[in-house]
Amino acid sequence: MSVQARRLAVFCAHLNPTRLPPDPPALFLSPSLCAPHSEAENRTLQDDCVFCNIIRGQLPSLKLYEDDTCLCILDTSPLSHGHSLIIPKSHFPSLDATPPSVVAAMFSKVPFISNAIMKATGCSSFNLLVNNGAAAGQVIYHTHVHIIPRKAYDCLWASESLLRRRVNLDDEKVSQLAARIQKQLLPSDMSQESKNENFCSCKS
Repeated sequence: MSVQARRLAVFCAHLNPTRLPPDPPALFLSPSLCAPHSEAENRTLQDDCVFCNIIRGQLPSLKLYEDDTCLCILDTSPLSHGHSLIIPKSHFPSLDATPPSVVAAMFSKVPFISNAIMKATGCSSFNLLVNNGAAAGQVIYHTHVHIIPRKAYDCLWASESLLRRRVNLDDEKVSQLAARIQKQLLPSDMSQESKNENFCSCKS
């Protein structure tokens, strides 16, 4: 299957209502709970975004958790029993475009939500996954974090049964890579002298 076909299949799976129970329980999202409470909040959502429509209550989904910043729902195309998504209530296309305060709010709920999911599914482990960008497999461009419950020998990822091939870099290339990353982490308005001082302190 081509990359384009796979992305389309995953996207359609998020929209497919046939995977949902015929009689929605009380945990289903409703406009009264998830719809924006003001015009300003509404402007942060996108009309053509699946998750924004779920937040508005225009698409059904099974809700596990909700607060003022984010909500957690069951994935409609799960990789394992209990596969869930934490999504912010405002629209941000990718993790790197999401404000740190929102990222912090989302990830601070991971221990609480993941523990509940593992107890409910009988799993002892989970993967925490973010597909950020097309090359990383992102299909829906609204920031979301996957919680994927795991059991021993479930063979969920084919790569886990294979020997992983590490990237071999010599010490000089590793040092050059570290220097390039450190440079990108420095504020753009810092003087060159300050940058050099910070770089030297990082190496020591």
